[in-house]
Amino acid sequence: MPLICFASPKGGVGKTTLTANLADAVQRLGYRVLAVDLDSQNALRLHFGVPLTDRSGFMAGLLQRDGDWRQHLRQTSSGVLLLPHGALDLRGALDLAVALDRDPELLGAPLREMLAEPNLVVMADLPPGPSQALAQLAPMATMVIGVLQAEAISAALVPDIESGRFLGTGTGTMAALLAGRLRVVLNGVDLASRLSRASAEAVARHLGFRMLGAMSREETVAESLACQRLLLDHAPESRAAADLSGVARLIASALPPPATMERPGAPLAAGESMPIPQLSTLEASR
Repeated sequence: MPLICFASPKGGVGKTTLTANLADAVQRLGYRVLAVDLDSQNALRLHFGVPLTDRSGFMAGLLQRDGDWRQHLRQTSSGVLLLPHGALDLRGALDLAVALDRDPELLGAPLREMLAEPNLVVMADLPPGPSQALAQLAPMATMVIGVLQAEAISAALVPDIESGRFLGTGTGTMAALLAGRLRVVLNGVDLASRLSRASAEAVARHLGFRMLGAMSREETVAESLACQRLLLDHAPESRAAADLSGVARLIASALPPPATMERPGAPLAAGESMPIPQLSTLEASR
């Protein structure tokens, strides 16, 4: 099944916010979506209403080798399935990086299991910059979406994107092949700012067909996170919501047509008996 990876050359560009909201937007187009958080900031869960006290997650579980990835699944109110990263301290994050370097299959094996699930689109939020996760997932990805902020420094990052160096693969044939899967979304475009607009136009001209879309800078985006609501629920009539829906439709155009959807919360695999935890149930148990 398709894998969409979200990455960024630098942090602070709104990558996780975009991942969460595009997962919701693609799900609204009829796809069954699994959002996977591979970024140690463990922030993707906050967009889907996971309580702050819920510290468990998929990547933290890899370090503990505590069983099947399905035990960390969350069924969110939006209908999107979620695998939180899980909370790790600095020592835990370093230990996980060492473990993944020694045994790439620690992440690779469960990811292939997810991609083998029928009627499922996997959307992964990766750490900013080159990472083990990006290097491992990029060859499996249907599309890698690089998120850039509409600011002057983004123009300096364009050569790394065009060459494929952004994916951490150096140069050569592999970099060129993976660069063919790379698309870019410009985030936080302020049409009232001459600098923001000029930066966005310059990046778009250079990237050409690799430009997947642009997102307006609006207070509604920050408000939706503060309310722990997704943008299409919080401000469906906003310009940012229209931008989001446009990008989601372009992503969907690269995917197979959505199959008949299974009921929300159904087990991922045939015969799977373990229920997917509901967020309301988790909260009530605390």
